[in-house]
Formats: sequence, structure tokens, C-alpha cells
Amino acid sequence: YLDSAEYGDDCSNRKLNTEFILNKEEYKGVSVLLARENFGCGSSREHAPWAMLDYGFRVIIASSFADIFFSNSVKNGLLPIVLDAEIIEQLFVAARKNHFFQLKVDLPSQQITNAELNFKEEFEIAEDIKSFLIAGMDEISMTLQYKEDIKNYENRRLKEKPWVAEDPQEILK
Repeated sequence: YLDSAEYGDDCSNRKLNTEFILNKEEYKGVSVLLARENFGCGSSREHAPWAMLDYGFRVIIASSFADIFFSNSVKNGLLPIVLDAEIIEQLFVAARKNHFFQLKVDLPSQQITNAELNFKEEFEIAEDIKSFLIAGMDEISMTLQYKEDIKNYENRRLKEKPWVAEDPQEILK
């Protein structure tokens, strides 16, 4: 923005800085962000991935990520992909030549493609992260899959050690 704002201000009436790259028309509606090394450094709170998601990004491709940012991204459904710096640079060159350059990211096959360039690159991702993102889960929904197992464990535990509850009869219901 070109002006300053205070917390809680309505941004719909603010004047956009048209020189800021993400405000340029050719980048409206993009969902893949191309970045360089140590992306997210200094962004240790979950607000950073939330802001990326609110902007519309679903994937960030960089040569490395800050650890906490990477973890918070995954927890919030944002896919961080690590590629070699040389490949990142090739993608930046291609993007500069064609402002409407598009990458297709296929998480199940772990591939990034661009048909016009005949570009195809595989990426690594931990299987648990991949499954988590494909299923559209968060930590709460993942835990709730085991709701019955948790309830059974708690009931068994209370029978074995009733002193752990204030009123064991209430919990066993």
C-alpha cells in the first residue's frame, strides 16, 4: 500500500502500490510463489503462512526454508517445495521472459511441470507431510481420526487408575 494503516483498518479503501510486484496485474490470482534461499526467515509465527494463504498462494518453491516457517506452512495447508538453487534460477529467468509463465504442481506424483518449456522436475517431500496435505488435514482433524481409540484408552486408564480423575464416574459415561 502507498499509505499507512492501523490495526483493524479496512484495507478495501487503501491505495495499492502498483510498483509492488505482487500488486501487478500479471500476478493477480497466482497460487505458486517462486522464492530463493531461507524463505520465511524471521517469520516464525503462524501469521506468515496465513498471510501467504490469504493472498492466494498454495505453493512456495524455494531453495531452502526457515525451519519454523516450513513447519507452520505444512500445518496450515501451504506446500513448501525445496529445489536446487540452479533450477530456481532457471525458473526465475523463464518467469522474467514470460510474465504469464505457469507451473503445474502435482503433489501426488511430486512433480512440477511447464508444458511450454518442456520443464519437468521432481521434488522430495516426506510421506507424512504429503499424506497430510493431500488429505487436507490439520493436526486436530488428524487427531480426531483416533477419537474412539483415545476414548477407549481414557476409559481403560480410569478403570486402572481412578485417582487421576476428580469424578471418574462422570468421565466413564
